[in-house]
Amino acid sequence: MSVKQFILAHDLGTTGNKATLYNAEGCLVSSAFAGYGVEYAQPGWAEQNPEDWWQAVCASTQKLLQQARVSPTDIACLVFSGQMMGCVPLDKSARPLRNAIIWADQRAVAQERWLSERVTPAEMYRITGHRLSASYTICKILWLRDHQPDIYRATYKFVQAKDALVARLTGEFVTDHSDASSTNLYHLEQGDWSGRILEAAQLDPARLPALRRSIDVVGQVRAEAADEVGVATGTPVVIGAGDGLCAAAGAGVVTEGDAFNYIGSSSWIALATQKPIYDPEYKTFCFAHLVPGMFSPCGTMQAAGTSYQWTRDQLCSVETQAAAALGLSPYELMNLSAEQSPAGARGLLFLPYLLGERSPRWNPRARGGFIGLTVRHSRADMVRATLEGITMNLRVILDAFTAQGAQIQVMRVIGGGARGRFWNKMMADVYGLPVHRLAILEEATSMGAALAGGVGVGLYPDFSMAKTMNQVVEVIEPDPTTRLTYEKLYPIFEATYHALTPIYDMLAEAGV
Repeated sequence: MSVKQFILAHDLGTTGNKATLYNAEGCLVSSAFAGYGVEYAQPGWAEQNPEDWWQAVCASTQKLLQQARVSPTDIACLVFSGQMMGCVPLDKSARPLRNAIIWADQRAVAQERWLSERVTPAEMYRITGHRLSASYTICKILWLRDHQPDIYRATYKFVQAKDALVARLTGEFVTDHSDASSTNLYHLEQGDWSGRILEAAQLDPARLPALRRSIDVVGQVRAEAADEVGVATGTPVVIGAGDGLCAAAGAGVVTEGDAFNYIGSSSWIALATQKPIYDPEYKTFCFAHLVPGMFSPCGTMQAAGTSYQWTRDQLCSVETQAAAALGLSPYELMNLSAEQSPAGARGLLFLPYLLGERSPRWNPRARGGFIGLTVRHSRADMVRATLEGITMNLRVILDAFTAQGAQIQVMRVIGGGARGRFWNKMMADVYGLPVHRLAILEEATSMGAALAGGVGVGLYPDFSMAKTMNQVVEVIEPDPTTRLTYEKLYPIFEATYHALTPIYDMLAEAGV
């Protein structure tokens, strides 16, 4: 009899599904990817076909097991991470009744307005840990009720992306607490669907999936699904968690006071806490953590890596061409250029609001800009100012947490943007914290799912395994002198945003 020693984790993202295999020691064995598209039928709409998700899971699973030369009978469990804040209407056979309305969809503005007349902003935030927004599941469900009543009435359960696949695999209609906490329907502290919000929205709680812990085995792969996917009938399925919370676990943020900074196109800072953190100005939001009973306060900025990418495209053609000739990333040469500028970029500030801003500003009208530009400034100063502006904006999120009593000792960094040591050093100096760069920067999400699966089936002892699976490879301490420079600039950065807020409004109202 073979020892079931592998965890098969699926990370169901926006661009595709990544299947990964982890062994009993918590090491990544192999990974495979299968992509799919997004349909943007109208402005503000974003949909995906759940059948594309299913086909991607089947294709990536088969490719993965083949290239790793692992038998389906060696799989201890399947487990999922998935994109959050969506709406997938399923019938009783676990078949989708229409395309999924995904996290990026903003069509339900009228439904948001309708619900805001029934639940005050303070009440919504206090119950769910989130502002009311058209981005969340509840407004998408209400949009279906208003615009596609036949589909709404025919829906057995409204679920998230990963839950739709688990239902098809097992016949069980469940979700975990982390995904539930991204719906605007979940009572964060009670750990259940909110009766108050369901009543206000006039929604039947029977249409929502059962709540389970991220580590729970929620069913087994049915025979008809096993053949399609390429795994053994009866393989246990662990529900897993939403992708942001899987990333937290993969970054080793699993105990009180742990914090991480994900740097990608967008960026966020998130913590692990025993109790939710509520911001009096609603700057930040809070999820249920992948770790049962824990919480994950979070703040997300829109254009982190996107701002640096814009700088690459618009200001750094020289570096881009040279990098292509040398076989390097243009960002490596941009970082070298930025190092030629002193800390503070000679008094040049960059506001990284190229896509408006979410947390901490919550201002879709905000715009980017260079402030303090003089004839003596160079391109190197502009490149450095861009990185400094992104990092100072992230510090606003960090300060919102510490103002509410969070004790943060170090900042762990993951994501593609965490590769550059120069930026890591800048983070340490701006945050005033040691920065811990992890061994695995871009597989943390699947690793977090694998952790939930391994703990769920007893292959891993507990969540402390996260520290073993993704170890710290470098510790970057803040430099006291540079830190002092940023301490002087930071309040000016804050004041600049607030001073320009009326200008953003004027530009928006002028339609330019």
